Amino acid sequence: MAGKKFRAALAQVETDKLYTLNDAISLAKKIAFAKFDETVEVTMVLGVDPRKADQLVRGTIVLPHGLGKSKRVAVIAGSPEKQREAQEAGADEVGGDNFVEKIKGGYLDFDALVATPDMMRLVGTLGKILGPRGLMPNPKTGTVTLDVATAVKETKAGKVEYRVDKTGVIHVPVGKVSFAAEKIGDNARMLIDAVIKAKPATAKGKYVKKVNIATTMGPGILVDPNNVGA
Repeated sequence: MAGKKFRAALAQVETDKLYTLNDAISLAKKIAFAKFDETVEVTMVLGVDPRKADQLVRGTIVLPHGLGKSKRVAVIAGSPEKQREAQEAGADEVGGDNFVEKIKGGYLDFDALVATPDMMRLVGTLGKILGPRGLMPNPKTGTVTLDVATAVKETKAGKVEYRVDKTGVIHVPVGKVSFAAEKIGDNARMLIDAVIKAKPATAKGKYVKKVNIATTMGPGILVDPNNVGA
């Protein structure tokens, strides 16, 4: 059963109305009630079949205003030169074979992991540990790369991954309630535009079926899907 504060927040949302993105963000900020700084999330329901490899919508973007906290980034690199580049770019943890063993031992005090291609034969053995936590480096998201400095800087700056789940839905954080509405709006538009541009050529029918804005604890606010994106 929904709590009193949630019901009070929900009462301020017209559930049968499609809001503009700006109005939805302003309302989400207004009705947020948690004692902590809630995350604002965009949910998009897409007209794709994720079971088909050519309709798996995924990618990464660097949000213009970040997410309000700097991620702890770890780097596994084979050469001392690449390890030094990672450290100079601001990586929180850097290592080689030793760091792979450290993770096998249960160490997971990081939010993102970058690896150089030559280390993936070892990193690949960590699949059962890293996979379920969404920490497995992947070339498609720019986290398997020789350009470790750029990967570290972008991740620190607010790089997020979007990926359609098996039900055709994308959920991505776009800021905190404490952010100015304009900053949340900029981040949300960047995400929505990226997802629209990533539309698979084989997707049939309406692509963006539903867009929703919500805070961690708050109710969803429907956004008009015909008026989102550039």
